Amino acid sequence: MTLSEIVIRSIDEGVIILNKDFNILSLNPKANASTGLQEDEAIGGSLLSFFHEVEIFQAIFSYLEMKSKWEGEARLVRKNGDIFPASLTVQLLNEGDDVKYLVIFKDLTFERMSKNKMELAEKVLENTSEGVMVTDQNARILSVNPAFEIVTGFNVEEVIGKNPNILQSGIHDSQFYKNMWKEIYEKGQWKGEIWNKRKNGDVFLEWITISCIKDEQGFITNFVAVFSDITDRKHAEDQLRYLAHYDSLTGVANRYSLNKRLEGLIYTAKKYNQILAVLFLDLDRFKQINDTLGHNYGDLLLKNVSARLKGLLKNKDMIARLGGDEFVIVLPNLKHPKEAVRIAETIIDALTRPFLLDKQEVYISTSIGISLFPLDGTDIETLLRNADKAMYEAKNAGRNQFELYHTQMHHNESRQMMLENYLRKAIDRNELFLVYHPIIDSQTNKVVSVEALVRWKQEKLGLIPPSEFIPLAEESGLIMPISEWIIQKACEDLKTLHLHGHNKIRMGINISAIHFNQVNFVKSISEILQTTNVNSTYLDFELTESMIMPKADETVDRLVKLKQLGLKLSIDDFGTGYSSLSYLNRFPLDTLKIDQSFINGISSYKEDCSIVQAIITMAHRLHLKVVAEGVENKKQFEFLKNENCDFIQGYYISKPIPLHKLLTFFDNWNTEILK
Repeated sequence: MTLSEIVIRSIDEGVIILNKDFNILSLNPKANASTGLQEDEAIGGSLLSFFHEVEIFQAIFSYLEMKSKWEGEARLVRKNGDIFPASLTVQLLNEGDDVKYLVIFKDLTFERMSKNKMELAEKVLENTSEGVMVTDQNARILSVNPAFEIVTGFNVEEVIGKNPNILQSGIHDSQFYKNMWKEIYEKGQWKGEIWNKRKNGDVFLEWITISCIKDEQGFITNFVAVFSDITDRKHAEDQLRYLAHYDSLTGVANRYSLNKRLEGLIYTAKKYNQILAVLFLDLDRFKQINDTLGHNYGDLLLKNVSARLKGLLKNKDMIARLGGDEFVIVLPNLKHPKEAVRIAETIIDALTRPFLLDKQEVYISTSIGISLFPLDGTDIETLLRNADKAMYEAKNAGRNQFELYHTQMHHNESRQMMLENYLRKAIDRNELFLVYHPIIDSQTNKVVSVEALVRWKQEKLGLIPPSEFIPLAEESGLIMPISEWIIQKACEDLKTLHLHGHNKIRMGINISAIHFNQVNFVKSISEILQTTNVNSTYLDFELTESMIMPKADETVDRLVKLKQLGLKLSIDDFGTGYSSLSYLNRFPLDTLKIDQSFINGISSYKEDCSIVQAIITMAHRLHLKVVAEGVENKKQFEFLKNENCDFIQGYYISKPIPLHKLLTFFDNWNTEILK
């Protein structure tokens, strides 16, 4: 073994020799120890496997193509997966045609840890709220932290080299200090309360811990005192005790306090066979006030609401804020459930009166759900959950009202949960299918288009109506994969129709608002069109007014991109949404579909006839085609035909039918049948 090899094997740094392809030729014992690899495991492998960041490795050897030496730091990886910081030197060694690289690295883990610990200790001392004082073995002050200066009033220059007895208040006698130092020397530490004096002469009580520091031989080198003003601590404890039980904003009980108190009230109600009511309140329109006037006004409103609610309750009753704009009121020892109803009505009436917030008059209302012990639950969780469900029923029913919990709510929730579980598997199980509703030209009676409608036949439950599973899909996020499946399947079936000779038939597809508002909506449509290779000019996307109006500027851009793909665009259920006519000129639309609620009234109400006439006239002047949906009888059909409505759809023509029946329908359709 040469002298240089002996040196390399002996040095306290990792050394690795690489060939021109950066593969390992040899490495010293320190490199083995640092990486955890044995020599036979490492030789022949790439140095890249040692690097945590590939880009750092690439940057180093890109640099070496221009320079012969690179120095810096990188994060390396041990065999067991641990990552460690290292300083590296990588140098090109040219020995004629034999190109090699020398890598020297040092594990910085312990250096960093020691440095971090020291910096952390300094930061802790600098930022801790407790005063810290360090003395030498003769009790001369060596250093103090900022908190020491704040608590005592002495600055660091005034105390360095002094004895800590400058802080003595004179309250404790000499025996007190003798006992204290005796315990420090015998046990290494003393804890307790001491009366000390600030620089200005004020006496204060502090909790202090004094410890002795010893060297390796066991001799005392220093004393460390850590102390805090007990007045502040007591105040903090009182604050924590308050925050643990009360809402800091409104001063009413918080969730923790509610649970503890309600637990006791339920126990009493069980013991004495009493009725107890839980009222779950949620403020209506609170978010709008927060967003419009700002959070300061929102907080002020919550304080005022809490005060008004407390004024309506008896001492035995309890009010708590769960967070946001949700409150819970507990009414114990009721004689009859009607008492809870009367309180709910009183609260609703009280909260409808205006609130004056810094000269700003604000109006709100509340939705309340009521659950009763023992009828609707016998434990905290059940009573709160059921009151919450009832509150949402009140919101869904129009807000500013109350609802009593009933078992049907639980049944509805259980069915909804079951349906959601089934719906997640519906596509994979081929349970979803499409039916098609024909649309005819009112003047020629020819079928010109079909509207794709999704249906779900669940294996155990049978047919589930779209009115039940579509909202569930939107709420659960399943509407995205379902929407994409509908569009793709409709495109595939349109190609089938065209291949069977019905090559002029158009396909209408309803677009989900949630799907439409996705950032990648247009991209996903483009990919489906490419996948199915369908002629996009025969596709008609049906949108609703409520989908396109809220973000009109974004919508225009999205609709233009859809038009660029060759698609036609229709407004479905026209007249039931925003009913704003200004957007008809702004958006690149092709067709209006008159909502069937107006068509239903044609036979009975002159007003509906006038509305339909006005829509048709307006649409034609804007160069839009008109589809009347929901046509069910000849009288409606004739009226629409006479008013030059372009297209007719409804049960008078046909019910929605699956693809195989649709092909038969086309073959058997006679344009004379409606004349």
